[in-house]
Parts: sequence; structure tokens; C-alpha cells
Amino acid sequence: MTNSTLFDLAFALAAPFWALLIFAPGWRWTDRIAASPLPMVPVLAVYLALAVPVFPQLWAAVSSPGLAGFQELVALGGGAGAIWAQVIAWDLFLGQWMYREARALGVHPLVTGPLLALTVLLSPIGVLLFLGIRAVLRLRGGRRLRTPGGPASVGTRPNRPTAAR
Repeated sequence: MTNSTLFDLAFALAAPFWALLIFAPGWRWTDRIAASPLPMVPVLAVYLALAVPVFPQLWAAVSSPGLAGFQELVALGGGAGAIWAQVIAWDLFLGQWMYREARALGVHPLVTGPLLALTVLLSPIGVLLFLGIRAVLRLRGGRRLRTPGGPASVGTRPNRPTAAR
């Protein structure tokens, strides 16, 4: 596969999981998938496919960080793709955490969904907004912005599926 194909594949592999978190928050499989580290594995495999060929340059850039070293790394197709895949995997990790925290705090999906969409696009902004909402809810006892039928307070977990379902 070409670097360009792998670059495109990194987001394509993560997109279905983002869609679940944003558009199917009440589905029991979404809760199970969000609790698993496995959605990141294919994206990390793409990262490895891109990073291994440029490992000397990647190692130089991360072991002695400097703007010039990262500019050289990004100039390489595999280097830019590896950084992109790493960002995609990290964003997905953050999105899964945000989803689970929001469910535990009882944040309504109409609030969580846009925050997750913002996190896909500009993760620092989405995460900072979520952390602000999370802090306010924790101060107030987690009773605002509740999901209908969701958990009652901070510290509770979302309803888990039972064998009878």
C-alpha cells in the first residue's frame, strides 16, 4: 500500500467507531465497544506500517524534539502519515473516554454528540470543552444534562446489558 492509501485508511478505520459514539449512544453495543481498546488496534497497525520505514527519522524527531526534526519527518510521506495515524488513534482513545465519562455523568447525547464531533475535528478544543462541562457537573453532583433513564449521579456507571436482554 502507498503512504497516501495508508494515510486515508487511518481515518476510515476509526470513522465507524466515531459514528457509533456520536449517533448510537444508547445502543448496548456502543457501550461495549467504547469500553474496549480494540477499536484503536487497526489504526495503530496503520501507524506501524507508516512508522517502521521512517523509524530512524521518527526516532530522531521524538528522542530530541525540535521543530526542524519534525519538519523533516513530516516532509516524508510515511512520517506525515505516521503522525496522522497516531493522532487518529489518540483522538479515538479520547473520544471513547469522553463517551464513557459523559454516560457516567448522565450528560445528554445531544450535548455529548457535538462535543465528540468537535473532538474528531479539533480534539484539543473538544476535550477542553468537555473537561469544563465535566468539572461543572461534578461540582453540581452530576445531576444536570441527564440522559433520560441514565445514571442518577456521579460515580454510577451506565446501565450494563444483562444476559436476559
